[in-house]
Amino acid sequence: MSGFQTVILGEMPALSKLYVNAAAAAARRRVLGTHGGTELPAYTHEVRGVRADVANLTAYQHLIGETASDILPAGFIHALAFPLAMSVMNRDDFPLPLLGMIHLTNKVVQSGPVLFTEALDIRARVENLRGHRTGTQLDVVTEVHAAGTEEVRWRGVSTYLAKGVFLPGIDKPSVPVTPPPFSVPDPTALWQLGVDTGRAYAAVSGDFNPIHLSVLTAKALGMRRSLAHGMYLASRALADVGAVKGDAFSWEVAFEAPVFLPARVALDISTVQAEGGGWQRSDYVAWNPLSGRRHFSGSVAALD
Repeated sequence: MSGFQTVILGEMPALSKLYVNAAAAAARRRVLGTHGGTELPAYTHEVRGVRADVANLTAYQHLIGETASDILPAGFIHALAFPLAMSVMNRDDFPLPLLGMIHLTNKVVQSGPVLFTEALDIRARVENLRGHRTGTQLDVVTEVHAAGTEEVRWRGVSTYLAKGVFLPGIDKPSVPVTPPPFSVPDPTALWQLGVDTGRAYAAVSGDFNPIHLSVLTAKALGMRRSLAHGMYLASRALADVGAVKGDAFSWEVAFEAPVFLPARVALDISTVQAEGGGWQRSDYVAWNPLSGRRHFSGSVAALD
């Protein structure tokens, strides 16, 4: 991409090492009273020839509730590419603290099926640094290509917030964005999430962020209990939409309130039909069935 230099990595980074590096960088910045500047790194990280592990894929499909298939689920592709996206945010010239980042939204376009047998080139970069009423936000852009080509098969844009971090020269929005009002619908599904849900998803995704693993590790980072991974929840909703979505679709999710474990989560999926019949879009929303508080919402739509 114009304006970005490409850094080729020999293999996918290990998330465990990235978290350790992020903790060390945070401690170093606290001691020195410094930060990583006010501009995003103009680098794209790339790993070539990535292949999915079939045992890991099978475990993921079982955990999320996806039908067994040779086609990689969109959420699995996100998990496959996630370490590379994290590696960009783990750079010394990245201006925000990686630990404690809040995942606000995710937007994915999957233009066609990706088979587990295919080799993939994966690229990630960060862009669009901007203010938020509670801190600073940015977009992480990840693209998955058929190996050796410029054919983008999957593209994800994840928006993250560094809460409480205000960089010089970046203004907060003048008008706060408020979510639309929410009236609790009749649920189409009720999920029972055990206290081990975070550990189970970490095992298939590689994302061993301590806030998801146990009460003790979550409390050490300021949480009252461990919480479910946002992409576990969104991927499970996508699985509930099911095969009707086909192989080419867009998928969006906006996270609003965390799901502390253990938990019961209510889900409603409503379908919009195209003129003349056929599936066009499914909208979904999840909430706490006791308090009525919305956890996340989103949509899955057919590509034209």
